[in-house]
Parts: sequence; C-alpha cells; structure tokens
Amino acid sequence: MASDQSSQSQSEGVSEQVGTLANDSNRHATRIADIQHALRDAQLDGWLFYDFRKSDPLAYRILLLDPHAFASRRWAYYIPANGEPVRIVHRIEQEKLDELPGKTLVYLRWQQLHAHLRVVQVFEAVWTPEQKAMHDAATDNIHRIIQEAFAEIARRIRADEPTTEYDIQQFILQRFEDAGMTSDNDPPIVAVNANSASPHYGPTSTRHSLIRSGDFVLLDVWAKLKNTGAVYADQTWTGFVGETVPDEHARIFEIVSGARDAAVAFLREQIGARRSIRGAEVDDISRGVIERAGYGEQFTTRTGHSIGEEVHGNGANIDNLETPDARRIIPRTCFSIEPGIYQPNLFGVRSEIDVYVGDGEIEVTGQPIQTAIVPILQL
Repeated sequence: MASDQSSQSQSEGVSEQVGTLANDSNRHATRIADIQHALRDAQLDGWLFYDFRKSDPLAYRILLLDPHAFASRRWAYYIPANGEPVRIVHRIEQEKLDELPGKTLVYLRWQQLHAHLRVVQVFEAVWTPEQKAMHDAATDNIHRIIQEAFAEIARRIRADEPTTEYDIQQFILQRFEDAGMTSDNDPPIVAVNANSASPHYGPTSTRHSLIRSGDFVLLDVWAKLKNTGAVYADQTWTGFVGETVPDEHARIFEIVSGARDAAVAFLREQIGARRSIRGAEVDDISRGVIERAGYGEQFTTRTGHSIGEEVHGNGANIDNLETPDARRIIPRTCFSIEPGIYQPNLFGVRSEIDVYVGDGEIEVTGQPIQTAIVPILQL
C-alpha cells in the first residue's frame, strides 16, 4: 500500500511539473504573440533582444525570463513581426532560451555569432525587386518635389509673399499627398541659416523662421509610396535665396560633396571587386575628407544610415562615429551617404544621396545628384 501511495505521489509530482511547463510555455507563447501584434501595429519589422551578463535587464522582464538564471555567454533573440522567432545561444548554454518559442542557432566562436546576427540584416534589410522599383519611384518623386520646393520659395520671394520654413514644409507634405507618398507622420526638414547647423532641426507650426532673400536653405526630404512593403528614399539638397551663391557657402559645399563622392568611389571600387566591406570603413573614407579639410569637429553625425520600410532601416549603417558598425554591406540593401559640416550660429551643409548595392555593383539613385548649391532666384 505504501509503495502504491509513493508511486501515486511521484506520478502526481511529474504531472504537476508537466503542467507547470505547459503553463510556462503557453505564457511565453502568448507574450511573443502579443509582441508580434504590437510590432505590426507600429509597422515595425521586428525586435532584436541581445544580452551579455544581464546587460539588458528589460529583456528578462519583457520576455518573462528568470532574471536570476545563470548566464555567462552572449545570447540574442529575434522576434519578427510575422513568422518564427530565432534564438541565438552559445554551445555551452544551448538551453538558455528553451522556454521561448522559435528555432535555435548555436555558435561557439565569435565569428559564428556575428554570422548568425547577420541573419537579421538579411531578413530585415534585403529588398525584393518590387521594393527596389518602389524606391526608384519614390526617389524620382522626391527629386522633383525638392526642385518644386525651391521654385516655390523663388515665387514667394519675387511676389514679396511672407513665407516660413513651416510653409515650405507643408508645401512638400502636400506634394507627398499628391504623389501618393507618406513620411509616416515624420515631416521633412526645412532649415535656414543657423537652423541648418542643427542636423535634426525641424520646423513646427509654433517654431520656425522666415525665409528671406539672402538666406541659405537646407531641404532634407524622405518619403515612400503608400504601398504595402514600400521602402523609403531620402535626399538632402541645399540652396541660396539669391542670383548667385556666396563663396564661403560654395567652398563648404565643395568639401562636403567631395566627402560624399569619395565614399561612393570607394564603394564602387570595393563592391565592383567583390571585396567584403563594413559600414564603418565607408564612414572612415568620407570622414577623412572632412577631417583633412580641418572640419572634423563639425562633422557631428555618422555618414549614413540603412534605408528600408523605415527611413532608418535595420541593415548596416555607414558609421564609425556613434558606433563602429562592423556589419558587412550585403547585396540588395540600401543606405544613405550624407556627410555634413555643421557650424553653430552660422550654417550647416549636408549633401545626401541613396546608394543601392546590387550584385557586384552599386547604384546611386535619384539622379541627377546635387553638384553645386542651387541659386534659388535663378529658377
């Protein structure tokens, strides 16, 4: 009888453990499903969690992981907006994320870890032919809209019609609507004079400056088609409200465009030779031009960013300033090249183009690119 009771007790214990594991599994599956629903609502492609020795405590809370569980190796967990999540774990801690749904990729050497993390870039940053076609349409529209915005400034100045940065921003947004484009409630930058020296300045209905004759104007314009899966185009042009452009503005533009063109030349040579290059290397080439001209401290941003369904995408950035981006630049991805010189209280010059990487070649989209500051009153 005692033996029967013992067997029954053990059986109940096993059943209780199985029930607990099932409940935990359901709890984690529900949490991941909720995260995927939130990602789709926010129009985000996915969420990458990365941890090393509890460096990301929020990951443990969000993913419902035990914060006291032993973890001595790096792990990552990628949740796509749609589809199966991916666990990346070290060989000696393969069970680390077993409670989370998804497939497992195991690494031993750091090179394998980096290779697995590049899977995220492959799925998040690589474009389909349809996306490339939508980018081409968007970049052609943006090129035209920028020229129309400069012409509208010229028209208003000649008509002695008071106009502001905000007015021209709204003009551009209306052109987006007319062309079936959107910037996802993130309006373009229209910045004059000292405002252009702040890389992320943007006018609002309550904070803006007048645009007058003799002003320097920077237009940073990004948008995509209102189509499912559409990807962005992103361009920055500069102009001067006059018949001619002052020598100092032209000189700074020449340095900036030289940095832009040096990066493109490096990319064309390396990609053409099918050499493996990283985002940080391209940043070094562009930044070096500006540093040698004596303006290194005024180049306060990275050289470029990945472009995808969000204007700042999830592929390799052209960056060795904010982070040393060691991700390889891979085919069928796109990124901006946008060096700048930002002189506080004076003006800032940025020249931005988009570069698409094909199979052994690159394409600078949105032709023709800017080669000199636009004398707006000549339009």
